Amino acid sequence: MSVRPDTATAAAPTADADPACATAAPLPVLGRDVSVPLVTGGEVTYAALDYAASAPALQRVWDDVAAYAPYYGSVHRGAGYLSQLSTDLFENSRQTVAEFLGCREADQVVFTRSTTDSLNLLAGVLPADTRVFVFETEHHASLLPWEQRDDLTVTYLDAPHTPQQAVDTLEKALAHREPYGPALVCVTGASNVTGELWPVRELAAAAHAHGARIVLDAAQLAPHHPVDIADLDVDWVAFSGHKLYAPFGAGVLAGRADWLQAAEPYLAGGGASRTVARREDGGVAVEWHTTAARHEAGSPNVIGVYAIASACKALTEAGFDALVARERELIAKVRAGLAEVPQVKVLSLFGDEADRVGVLSFVVEGWNSSHFAAALSAEYGIGVRDGLFCAHPLVRTLLGSDPQDPGACGAPEGAPGERSLNAIRVSFGAGTPDEHVERFVRAVKELVSDGARWSYRTEEGRCVPDRG
Repeated sequence: MSVRPDTATAAAPTADADPACATAAPLPVLGRDVSVPLVTGGEVTYAALDYAASAPALQRVWDDVAAYAPYYGSVHRGAGYLSQLSTDLFENSRQTVAEFLGCREADQVVFTRSTTDSLNLLAGVLPADTRVFVFETEHHASLLPWEQRDDLTVTYLDAPHTPQQAVDTLEKALAHREPYGPALVCVTGASNVTGELWPVRELAAAAHAHGARIVLDAAQLAPHHPVDIADLDVDWVAFSGHKLYAPFGAGVLAGRADWLQAAEPYLAGGGASRTVARREDGGVAVEWHTTAARHEAGSPNVIGVYAIASACKALTEAGFDALVARERELIAKVRAGLAEVPQVKVLSLFGDEADRVGVLSFVVEGWNSSHFAAALSAEYGIGVRDGLFCAHPLVRTLLGSDPQDPGACGAPEGAPGERSLNAIRVSFGAGTPDEHVERFVRAVKELVSDGARWSYRTEEGRCVPDRG
């Protein structure tokens, strides 16, 4: 969504994307021309291959936000022109997101801070005594919120090794639940560790057949594939703007309104309340909104919300068919390159033939993963991630380790060359030029065959170049 007069604004039109960069990637991103120093000397254009953590902002998004910034004003209830303009922008963004997600007529779109915030919000509105079913393979954002309430019962399901096994495992667990009451299934759309796509439509059918509802963690799916609530038949979808090429710390929870309307507000405060009056006993009586505003107390992040809407429009206009086809080519290029290195083991639940997004994790025989990631950065200007990726149970399962083995979200304490419980993750998307993945594959081969050209040491838990 651009700031234009036909949306009650008078902002300048959005700047066009740089045509010189269009051939490098379908959607130009900020930072595409940033140079970084190499420890071996000289500089190189930075290869951002950590999209699964935070994707770089689209140039289109940045331009839209910049065009709106001079017209920034308070949202809702303001009498001034800029307040009315910003309110229109905020609510139009809600409609854009609803269209992007294929929301049903009665669905609500609630703006949050992130996927984590969205799922914690949902955990807070579940009816008492709801039974929650979640696979151990989930990101911590969708694995942990349910245990924060004493009146919910959480069942953790073992990691499946095929999509069909996931469906069968869920059906069995739901069929044997006692007592039979409200139930929620939480499942990822695409793994943040392996990139593998989960059988969301089939899991939703299984959930509904057994009287349960289902929430889709689409944090890793939405930037790569279309997400349609009605088509997938899920009850809610959660995702983050910062993984969808939109910075500024906003997220979305979209879906069925009934549990959201029946629960107390996620946060108490202005915006969530319709009326507040003193009671005779000295307290206050509050009537809460029944719209999405019920769970959006406080001053909203209008710029973050507008950034999400802009990214949704950019992805839609680019066309997911073309984006998916091109990403599959990059995935094939990375997988083929890694397959030529016997020392590399790519992590997978569902096997080599599984469909996936541009997220792959691997380990390298004889290398500490933190050391390997540090060398990719320092010697090749390539940014990847190492660790357990905030999905500890899943990575432990994939590495065949004991559940009690030590490990952390970030780098391990092990020194370069020592084995440790962590892996390396490379991730990419619509803003990734071919050269970045080609440089990555070449760097992996050179590091494995020739070793690092620099010495490294552990400093505050991170593996860093030793600069003497």
